[in-house]
Amino acid sequence: MSLKKGIYQHYKGNLYQVFNVATHSETREQVVVYQCLYGDYSMWVRPLTMFTETITTADDREIERFKLIQETE
Repeated sequence: MSLKKGIYQHYKGNLYQVFNVATHSETREQVVVYQCLYGDYSMWVRPLTMFTETITTADDREIERFKLIQETE
């Protein structure tokens, strides 16, 4: 599965910049490398499957966990 580089919005509202998809050296699991665009601007990784999944909100709506807002190169 591929993922576009760019600015994503988490379903709770915060923005993140996705830089790339990397492969875990031991498990071969694909993880998303991304940065918070608020607070301390820290770098994070999250499993690709979790990053791209849909979630069910408290009011029973199915939405994307992260939604692409702006694609970057």
